[in-house]
Amino acid sequence: MPYKANQSKRHHIPSQKYVVTNSAEYNQALRNRGRIDIWISDGIIKNWQSEQVHDGMGSSRKYPNSTIEACLQIRMVLKLPLRQTQGFIDYLLELMKRPDLKSPDYSTLSARSGTLGLTTPRFKKGENPTSDIAALAIDSTGFKVFGLDEWHSKKHKLNAKRTWKKAHFGVNNDHYIQGALLTSKDVMDFQVVDQILEQVDHELEAVTMN
Repeated sequence: MPYKANQSKRHHIPSQKYVVTNSAEYNQALRNRGRIDIWISDGIIKNWQSEQVHDGMGSSRKYPNSTIEACLQIRMVLKLPLRQTQGFIDYLLELMKRPDLKSPDYSTLSARSGTLGLTTPRFKKGENPTSDIAALAIDSTGFKVFGLDEWHSKKHKLNAKRTWKKAHFGVNNDHYIQGALLTSKDVMDFQVVDQILEQVDHELEAVTMN
């Protein structure tokens, strides 16, 4: 509609114009979103393995529990099979320029996980690694509620009384909403965890709040 009625009398809102003045930093920030950064504490690296391993009774283990736990935690995050975990850890140590350190072999990781009381699924080729892992993330968003005089307030530039509602959502690994709740703006996410979980039918192993 090229010529709107009473165009000069309408309430005009100027369009926002954003100019990127730091394009180099902006482009680098977008590239950094694809980075994979893995941090291993200096204490774990310092005690990664023991060179004094004796045969027979009372022999000391080459890899302490902290090393096994670190490898298994990386495996759980990246959902890798045991052999791929060993190769990935060796590659990390190569990037760190530590040729003197090696990853525990896959059989050691499997055997030691049982002695440490860690329950880890078997990630195999062709299987869905998250088929038996249930996790739920809880977050909220705000909705602004206007009265019946919203248009009248904008036209005459008057202050209208506005209220806010907060919607809490529980989302699973596949980004499907499993539970929802509408509350007032003063209710926090941790206060509605029980009410969100009552709407979930399957068992959960992890619940996070953003």
